[in-house]
Amino acid sequence: MIVLGVDIGGTFTDFVLFDGRELKVHKVISTPYNPAKAIFDGIRSLGVSKEQLSIVHGSTVATNTLLERKGAKVALITTSGYEDVLEIGRQARNSLYDLFITRESSLIQESLKLGVQERVASTGEVLTGIRKGDLKKICVELKKQGAESVAVCFLFSYKNSENEEAVVKELEQMGIHVSASSRILPEYREYERFSTTAVNAYVSPVMSKYLTSMEDGLETENIRIMQSNGGSISTGSAKEMAVNCILSGPAGGVSGAFVISKLAGIKKIISFDMGGTSTDVSLCDGDVRLTTETHINEIPIKVPVVDMVTVGAGGGSIAYVDPGGALRVGPQSAGADPGPVCYGKGNKITVTDANLFLGRISTEYFLGGRMRLEDEKVSGYLDRLSKNLGMSSIKVAEGIIDIAIANMARAIKVISVEKGFDVRDYTLVSFGGAGGLHACELAESLLIKKILVPRNAGVLSALGMTLADIIKDYSKSVLLKAKEKDYRKILGLFKPLISKGKRDVLSEGIDKSSISVENSVDMRYVGQSHELMLPFKDGYIEDFHKLHKKMYGYANAEYEIEVVNIRVRVIGKTRKPSLRKRVTSPIKGKMLTKKTKCYFRGKWFKAEIYNWNSLRTHSRIKGPALIVEDTSTTFLPPEYSCNVDNYENLIIEKM
Repeated sequence: MIVLGVDIGGTFTDFVLFDGRELKVHKVISTPYNPAKAIFDGIRSLGVSKEQLSIVHGSTVATNTLLERKGAKVALITTSGYEDVLEIGRQARNSLYDLFITRESSLIQESLKLGVQERVASTGEVLTGIRKGDLKKICVELKKQGAESVAVCFLFSYKNSENEEAVVKELEQMGIHVSASSRILPEYREYERFSTTAVNAYVSPVMSKYLTSMEDGLETENIRIMQSNGGSISTGSAKEMAVNCILSGPAGGVSGAFVISKLAGIKKIISFDMGGTSTDVSLCDGDVRLTTETHINEIPIKVPVVDMVTVGAGGGSIAYVDPGGALRVGPQSAGADPGPVCYGKGNKITVTDANLFLGRISTEYFLGGRMRLEDEKVSGYLDRLSKNLGMSSIKVAEGIIDIAIANMARAIKVISVEKGFDVRDYTLVSFGGAGGLHACELAESLLIKKILVPRNAGVLSALGMTLADIIKDYSKSVLLKAKEKDYRKILGLFKPLISKGKRDVLSEGIDKSSISVENSVDMRYVGQSHELMLPFKDGYIEDFHKLHKKMYGYANAEYEIEVVNIRVRVIGKTRKPSLRKRVTSPIKGKMLTKKTKCYFRGKWFKAEIYNWNSLRTHSRIKGPALIVEDTSTTFLPPEYSCNVDNYENLIIEKM
């Protein structure tokens, strides 16, 4: 079986193919009007048999559906009197003094918020069951209004799901997609539970349609979908639980960066994934960090996801002059169509155009020479922009790069400095099609001393998908006071979740011997409104005090502690590409062309262009230089040097 990782980005769609012997990589322009077309085109270009393929796919369909508000027509069925939970929210104000603030429209229109007489007590006792007459009225109303999907969210269903299941059973007979909060997120805090369930109901029908068309087009069901938690699931699971795939592409990148850095002997990393549309950054302190506090367009999604920050700073980010006369970059992107000016169809200068103008991208070797860039067209459009600013074209191009780097540095500070981590202790792992062009300047602005640029950096997210195991996450609210003597009692509460997890992973075709389980808990001091997630093991109370001290600067052993949620992660090991060391004698890197000109900090330099494919392990290169491969370019400024390690990664440091 051939393993193929596919990552659809805003500008390019990436492929990594492992045939049992070697890795092959490929890139094609994305097709936003029909994302699956780029996949079909790429597989055709690779010339592999679809029958042999085992595909792991990172999809942006769920993300784009939510961001662009193009999801299903959703109805909410909830406990009578709680129809407006999604509107009321937490009464949080992100812009407290903004007189002109506008809220995003709700995912569910007012007429489709339906209340039903039911009640489950906080203890889990059913006080009022579902009446058949109410169910029939609801079914009639759903048909009348043309609802395509339903979110069923009752008040205490995380304690007892009996009433929700009665509604689900009735609605499934109608052939309508149903998302029950007790299945999606059986945790307390009704707003976050309702919101997560509503998002799933909104995006799942769209995801289901997309995946079905892809299965039909590829004539195979041997496809797994990357999840936001760093693992993968079958298309059947993804169709039902699309909310778990909201950040699937970026999660693949973090997983790939973590595996590559671990092989290189580096445990503390900051992953820096700069693509065509956005930049995603994440901090891994010995492991991939997860969070359950995610917001997309201010909508809370409380499923476990890789902890990352995304900013609108990519190669396609558009430069413009704001009303105050200042130069701005992003978050708007030229995307794949029309794309940057240098691609031939765009008419707005982007970060990629600025890099080309400064000589940091080679027109001859971009995308392995398969795509010619129009540098003369860039000069014309950049000249117009510079006239509006009253600056030279060179200064404007440098300014575009500086602003993009400042935006990315700010994102890294959010996941590091603002959480108590010293960035100087970490290695910057740079990847994505545009990452290598900015890694050195970004690292210098943050005082980061070492940079790792992985082999095939431009398609690392797709590689990360091929390295992903099948992972299922389960949770349940328990709200128990925690004491060391209760360890065995709490451990027993995990058993039903573990049993369900193992059954689900076995159903994905994983052998029993390849399954492992990780238990964790969400804990807090009694009275707090937030929790910390940590592994559940003997000594868990002391572990909580230590983590609280690390995160917030204080801990108090006298305070009562509460276990709010229990969590189970069931992992099924999959077949993966083997990333082997290359042991060769050290020789000087081979120069591809004559020296090219590049501009850096007020000066023109002569830089050599190196073919990454021709570099041997332990080769040493001094800047200024361009190191090119089919999927990306790495810019090595003056005063920087890099070594090629045994896995063909570039290890960059300042001389």
